[in-house]
This record gives sequence, structure tokens and C-alpha cells, in this order.
Amino acid sequence: MALASSASSSRLRLLTVPALLLLLSSAALLVFLVLPSLSPSSSSASAHLCACSAPATHTTTTVTTTAAAASHAPVTTSPADVAWLKAQLAGNSLLLADGAAASHEAWHRLRKGINPRTREQQLFDINRHHGISHYPDEEANNHTALPCPSELLVEEHHSNYGEPWAGGRDVFEFLANASALTPTDQVLEIGCGTLRVGLHFIRFLESGRFHCLERDKLSLMAALQYELPAQGLLYKRPLIVRGEDMDFSKFGDTVMYDLIYASAVFLHIPDKLVWTGLERLAGKLRPQRGRIFVSHNIKFCSRLGSDECTRRLAKLGLEYVGKHTHDSLLFNHYEIWFEFRRPKV
Repeated sequence: MALASSASSSRLRLLTVPALLLLLSSAALLVFLVLPSLSPSSSSASAHLCACSAPATHTTTTVTTTAAAASHAPVTTSPADVAWLKAQLAGNSLLLADGAAASHEAWHRLRKGINPRTREQQLFDINRHHGISHYPDEEANNHTALPCPSELLVEEHHSNYGEPWAGGRDVFEFLANASALTPTDQVLEIGCGTLRVGLHFIRFLESGRFHCLERDKLSLMAALQYELPAQGLLYKRPLIVRGEDMDFSKFGDTVMYDLIYASAVFLHIPDKLVWTGLERLAGKLRPQRGRIFVSHNIKFCSRLGSDECTRRLAKLGLEYVGKHTHDSLLFNHYEIWFEFRRPKV
């Protein structure tokens, strides 16, 4: 029995070794045949990998990055921007001492080769010649969809302020940063005038997100008939309303504002009317995040005394946040702003 068992075991071992050798050979052959198809040299495999991995991720990243960059363009002028500008001026020998020419005469001597025209002279020429290039006689009015008054074409309204027109950019930069403004926010300007400030908000915000109440007819003509078309912003459809006495009814009952501001406006309005405006707007200011900014001073409040002012604000659901002084990086300009908010519903 033992001998028989030993012989049987030997035959099993003899059979097992060849089987293993055959199995290993088959595996080697299989690897040899399959390996080339897994190689990167295979065009079909390469196409498959390109379509489903790296390029897809790269494309998505590129689109996302571009969109993010477009929607988060810098709002303020940075010190690096100023340094770059100075370098450009210096490199082109344009950097004048103290930012100005030595004298008025010296400044105008720089205008050689230019036909200098004052606004008054430009206005005379436009009225006399109907513009630089114009259609004569009966053809004069057949080629303009909406003729613009000559006074607007020479930008007389840019001189209607006690400071440079470019200061409007400064005001926008301060308010946009102080309120952490986003393009989807809703903004109301009380007294937007000719859009010296408003143009920058309209450009930054999504369509229809900028509202304005203005009483002056000439300012509104300049804003609507010259500034918006000249800046290519008609498509933004701002809601600009001619009105006074703090009547905001045309803006709707459901609108909620993230930013309400009045630049050098409350100075010229009776205190009682300012409080009327605040009463009408308090419920339209977004709780906690929304802000009201008033420039120059808040005598409508300080004339009441601190305690009474605080009480009246609280009655409207508002509170005073603080005072800000904003200095310009590019212009000899600063403004004082006072901030209010609606702490809760």
C-alpha cells in the first residue's frame, strides 16, 4: 500500500511540473501579445487618454480661470499700478516736476503741432459748421438717429463740478471696496448728475443693476444722450429717473439695495427732506450687508446731537458705522465719507 501510494504521488509531481511550465509559457506569450497594445505608441489608446484626462482638465481650468479673471478685475489703482505709470512717463521723458509744467505758457508750448481749441471755440465751430465733417443743407439731418446738442459734444458738463471729472473714478473705487461690491449687487445713487461717478458703477455692474434719482434736466440730458452712448454703455440699461423730493417709487416696491450713496448731495438738501429719504430707503437696504454712504458731512444728523441722531436712526432700523477719509493715488483729491448700515430686519 505504501509503495503504491508513493508511485501515485510521484506521477502527480511529474505531471505537475510540465503543467506549470506550460502555464508560465502561456502567460509569457500573453504578455508579449498584449503589451504592445498598452504602449503609448498606440494611436487609438493615445487618443482615448487625451480625450478623457489631461486636456479635458486643462480646458476646464483655462475657461474657469479666464471667466474668474474677467469677473474679478481690479477695482482700485494699486501702488504697483502707480509705479508702472511713473516708469512709462519717465521712459518717454514725460514726467514733469510736481506733476505740472513750470508755467501756463510752458504747458501750452508743449502743444506744438496741435490745433488748440477751447470748449468755447469748439462750440462755435460746431454750431457754425454743424461739426467737422457734415452733410450739407437738406441732407444734414438724414444721417443721425438721435442728434446730440453741441454743448454736450464739447463736454461742457465735465466742468460742472468743483473738482476734476476724473475724480469720479476715485469715488467709485472707494465705495466699491468699502462695500465689498460684486457685479450682481444692486446700487442706488441719489443725485447722479452727469454720471461722473455712475459710469464706473454701470460698467462694473450687471445690466440693470444701477439706479439713480436726479432732479436736474441738463445733467440727465448729458448722462443719457452723451455719456452712456460715448462710453458704449447703453446695453447696460441703467434705470435713471428724473425726480425730486426723495420720491423713489419708480424703482419698484421689491428692490433691495446693497449700496446706496449720495456724493455731495445732502449738503444742498434741507435736513427734513434728508430724513424723509432715509425713512423711505431704510427698508430697501439689504440687512447687515447693505451700506449707505454719505460724503462731506452729516449735518442733518449732527445738528440734532449725538443721542437724538442715534435714536432717530434706530427708529428707522439704521445705525452709524463710522467715518472714512479716502485719499487718491493719482489725483490731488480726498473725500470724507460717513457709513451707515441696517443691522437686522
